[in-house]
Amino acid sequence: MSKTGEYILLTIKGIGIGAANVIPGVSGGTIAFLTGIFERLINSLKSFNLKTTKLLFTGKFKQWAKETDIVFLAFILLGVGISAFSLAKLMVYLLNNEPIATWSFFFGLVLVSCWYVTKEIKEWKISTFISILIGTAIAVWVSLTSPTETPNTWWFLLIAGAASVCGMILPGISGSFLLVLMVKYEDLMHSISTLNAKKLLLYGVGAVAGILAFSHLLAWLMKNWYNQTIALLTGFMAGSLVKIWPWQQVLQSIGDKAVTRPILPARYADLNNSSPQIGTAVIMAIIGIAIVVVLETWANREKKS
Repeated sequence: MSKTGEYILLTIKGIGIGAANVIPGVSGGTIAFLTGIFERLINSLKSFNLKTTKLLFTGKFKQWAKETDIVFLAFILLGVGISAFSLAKLMVYLLNNEPIATWSFFFGLVLVSCWYVTKEIKEWKISTFISILIGTAIAVWVSLTSPTETPNTWWFLLIAGAASVCGMILPGISGSFLLVLMVKYEDLMHSISTLNAKKLLLYGVGAVAGILAFSHLLAWLMKNWYNQTIALLTGFMAGSLVKIWPWQQVLQSIGDKAVTRPILPARYADLNNSSPQIGTAVIMAIIGIAIVVVLETWANREKKS
């Protein structure tokens, strides 16, 4: 394959990863694995350290580019950027105009992802179960006691940006789902669709710092506490289902922010004097489940081949 063809292919793979990261419940890491670039991506990200930084600042650009695999990474990130900007407006539209159908789709994605992530746990023991319970409890508590709005301060946007890229390097864990839990998903989508430069810069700096730091942290955690780490993340995902549940009652609203709690569809219909759209919700949840099943099936086939 020519260099141009290789670059185009890498960009397309990046677009797939970016699309996954925009949708809560789908992991960009899973797409990276499916397309055969997961290990190369991790190695490239981990290569940004003091050694390669020294190469850059001493003018050894060719060696730095080789050590970091920067050309590969640049085209992957180009694809991720293209995908994120093209899908952001669609997500904002769907969340505003079709909330039940959209959140039902996300609910199905996260629900089945929890199951697949637990299959990565190689040994079940007391510490593993405790980790799942802790992760679930934290996520449920955050979901039910979520404030009207999370801080819009620079440091919190940096943290949210860092969280948003976790799914790019961890199969089964959705970075955009973490943004939903932090009440920053819609804010980021809106910032992208309106090109809010100030917020995008903060999210972007956090994302870059997060992905570099997390690639090293992930390797360390997986090496020392693999099962407990996966279990904690599984619990975190499972507890978040409270936040993603399609039918919510607004307890308090200030501007476009709201504190909500999950309720049954019938109660939702009574409160809003409208259809709970149960049929639509079930169909969209099934579609979400099917997407993850297909992706995981392909991933397993690639792993065995």
